[in-house]
Amino acid sequence: MAKVTKEEALKYHAEGKPGKIEVIPTKPYSSQTDLSLAYSPGVAEPCLEIEKNPLDAYKYTAKGNLVAVISNGTAVLGLGDIGAMAGKPVMEGKGLLFKIFAGIDVFDIEVDEKDPEKFIQTVKAISPTFGGINLEDIKAPECFEIEKRLKAELDIPVMHDDQHGTAIISGAGLINALELTGKKIEDVKIVVNGAGAASISCTKLYVMLGARKENIIMCDSKGVISVHRTDLNEEKKGFATEQNLKTLEEAVAGADVFLGLSVADVLTKEMVRTMNEKPIIFALANPNPEISYADAMDSRDDIIFATGRSDYPNQINNVLGFPYIFRGALDTHATAINEEMKQAAVYAIADLAKEPVPDVVNAAYQLRRMTFGPEYIIPKALDPRLLTRVSCAVAKAAIESGVARHNITDWEAYGKHLREMMGYDNKMLRSFTEMAKASPKRVVFAEANHVNMLKAAVEAKAEGICTPILLGNADNLRRIAAEESINLDGIEIVNMRHESENERRTRYAKLLAEKRAREGVTFAEACEKLFDRNAFGMMMVETGDADAFVTGVYSRYSEVTKMAAEIIGIRPSYNHFGAMHIVTCKKGTFFMADTLINRHPSADVLIDIARLTYDSVKFFAHEPVMAMLSYSSFGADKQGSPLKVHEAIKFLHKNHPEIEIDGEMQVNFALDKEMRDKTYPFNKINGKDVNTLVFPNLSSANSAYKLLSEMGVVEKLGPIQMGLNKPIHFTDIGSTTRDILNLTTIAVVDAIVQEQINKK
Repeated sequence: MAKVTKEEALKYHAEGKPGKIEVIPTKPYSSQTDLSLAYSPGVAEPCLEIEKNPLDAYKYTAKGNLVAVISNGTAVLGLGDIGAMAGKPVMEGKGLLFKIFAGIDVFDIEVDEKDPEKFIQTVKAISPTFGGINLEDIKAPECFEIEKRLKAELDIPVMHDDQHGTAIISGAGLINALELTGKKIEDVKIVVNGAGAASISCTKLYVMLGARKENIIMCDSKGVISVHRTDLNEEKKGFATEQNLKTLEEAVAGADVFLGLSVADVLTKEMVRTMNEKPIIFALANPNPEISYADAMDSRDDIIFATGRSDYPNQINNVLGFPYIFRGALDTHATAINEEMKQAAVYAIADLAKEPVPDVVNAAYQLRRMTFGPEYIIPKALDPRLLTRVSCAVAKAAIESGVARHNITDWEAYGKHLREMMGYDNKMLRSFTEMAKASPKRVVFAEANHVNMLKAAVEAKAEGICTPILLGNADNLRRIAAEESINLDGIEIVNMRHESENERRTRYAKLLAEKRAREGVTFAEACEKLFDRNAFGMMMVETGDADAFVTGVYSRYSEVTKMAAEIIGIRPSYNHFGAMHIVTCKKGTFFMADTLINRHPSADVLIDIARLTYDSVKFFAHEPVMAMLSYSSFGADKQGSPLKVHEAIKFLHKNHPEIEIDGEMQVNFALDKEMRDKTYPFNKINGKDVNTLVFPNLSSANSAYKLLSEMGVVEKLGPIQMGLNKPIHFTDIGSTTRDILNLTTIAVVDAIVQEQINKK
């Protein structure tokens, strides 16, 4: 797990606008008319409608997408009773997770009140504001009564995530772990160590899933919870055993399942060895589990092991559940989150782990193809499919169990709405960042004397994305770094023009001259060429002295792309290479090509671009539905770029029927399927939403993505190089530090994928 320093954490929360969340308008507000509609006198109309029908608040206000994260700060993470105000950063953080994973808006409410009755009355009083209540970090046993009362007395969903979140995710993991071990939940002996809110809730859910109470032993800090003890509260009494057991060590012997929600290092290797065959151990104490991963794996080889940590397989992570559970509840205007909805979430999460994992998720974790098995019993937190699978399952359960006030009938349209609302760009980038951090590569930054590239290299090192190699004069780079307060400690600097690099430059020149001898390149010419930073850096990658290469803030792309084709070469079965941008807007995520390389592509070049883009889009966990664009549609103009596109489409339809693509078509027909299908019913993507656009030339592609970006309607990722033999990536003159950092992440991912391919 990455080490986070106190200074980094405080800076993250303080710099720029303090905190992690904000409120922004969702309606126009620039004119007097806008303001008159937003407030007086126009606001009176929805007020009167809501007075007549309170449920119209879902129609005219933000209530239907607004959750309150409410806490009194009595059990904040691992910090304990630190008070309402001190817990506010955690509540803001929870709000951020709601937003980035499910698009849900949050007001965090810190209530300075420990008395359960007064706390309940406070929450009830403010509840009309919200579509749902997420109770957070409230200590046991008070949290049980608070949740029970609020669920009974409010007509909106209420959930204490500390209880039910862990229960739902671990329940999904348990179902799958039992399937792998060939055991039935009604037969297994379960030991629960810890008797707080999460432990009680997990155990109750396991019983609902089929576990028998007589097969469950619960322990607290004083030992086994048994009927012989007189110090038990009502919640603990519900799981008191009649067995004559006193210690955790005695309880664990012969057990099939261990669930730990307690403290570190209470479960020993010796205890694990006394468990039944194929034991299931969920050691969920954070940050350090009840038994370390190393000790658990060393104890026996038939174990299925899960923790709450992201650096080990099988992370039991609440973020797999709560954003999507509330999403489904809000979208049905549910009056509650009931047991049917929670169980629906359990099975949706469990089932998803059994499906083939998208390449983008495989890329983010462990750098290998994950399949259902002992080290993959639950989905990963960054799996974009969770949004639709869990939200839809919960919404269906709300409707079927009778707590929904809004009925959803078109589930395909609902899933599409969720995907469009969220997009996948942030999740994709986070996934690739995690992949890069798991296996950082050596990346050459050709133009390190550009401040943005220098900052990006340093940030990439600090974030663990790569080991940067800076090309340039060391004294010059250190001067720039000093002026910009950039720390270059521990970063390699290579001056390819210095005499210390003569031997390496000579070696590179020999290799380059040999490679291109039949193209007339002499050793002397190669030597001269290798005084160029781009040629030298590319040869570092070609020879294995580095893994990836980034350039472009100074260099002309037309020159460096030609150089890359000559030095690195184009992938077999292709004659051309290209570049793609990913852009996300309110209509969803779109892939655009070619945005950098090919100026005036012929039909043959367009064919290669389409094939390369198809493969790239699939890698990003999307099914490509492609439109090849032009200024006219389907033969209306039989010369110029429409003709080239027409010829390319004809070839693709005949020789690559697996690619869902059609054209030539204008962009409005590509993006409006109803208009396209009505006007051109013969099109081969009939009924499909296009997510991939292949442009007829560089000018149109480059202008389109830059126009969208400058108008502020998209987030972009790229350019992503497609088709070279090795990871050579190009940015452009307008790139920010963040753009270059994102491209570096893609370059590292490219290097990792290349490494995996080479091993096969």
